[in-house]
Amino acid sequence: MDIFKSHSDSTAAAASHTQKSPTRRRIIVALTGATGSILGIKTLIALRQLNVETHLVISKWAEATIKYETDYTIPNIRALADHVYNIHDMAAPIASGSFRVDGMIIVPCSVKTLASISSGICDDLISRAADVILKERRKLVLAVRETPLSSIHLRNMTTVTDAGAIIFPPVPAYYIKPASIDDLIDHSVGRMLDLFGLDTAAFERWSGFKKE
Repeated sequence: MDIFKSHSDSTAAAASHTQKSPTRRRIIVALTGATGSILGIKTLIALRQLNVETHLVISKWAEATIKYETDYTIPNIRALADHVYNIHDMAAPIASGSFRVDGMIIVPCSVKTLASISSGICDDLISRAADVILKERRKLVLAVRETPLSSIHLRNMTTVTDAGAIIFPPVPAYYIKPASIDDLIDHSVGRMLDLFGLDTAAFERWSGFKKE
């Protein structure tokens, strides 16, 4: 065995692997059946504008909510992402910790999905991908849409927060004096993406009370 050749081959393989490392930011985006599907759609649009590579999963009930709440079609939404996975595809790349990704955002996040993540039940690709993000100590943002909240919901939020997730209820920011619902949506999307170090530059930031 030529140990020098073997070392050379290993070095070349390592260099090749390094060259294949992702240069764009990668974020997993999941939409569940909670109301507020426009938040997920606008998140995909913002990430596309920021040239972030997106990996999308849409649940069955998210598709139903999208059709009920918006004029977007499912094919149009899928076209916003770089990669799209079936929610039952447990062999998808994002189901493995070896897949390099910067984080995951579930927007909107139903309390059912929250409960699955909290209890570690990986029964679909969304909960499995979220579980992977947590175990790999990457960023997981859950835009939980529910009100009022029961003690069960609150305990689940505490559990996932202790595990490293960030709960981001899309609470309206009235200080921006919104002229439309779009203003509120853009603010929530922008603040969520702030958590990943991404600036949409599409909303007004707080700068103190303004003198009349």
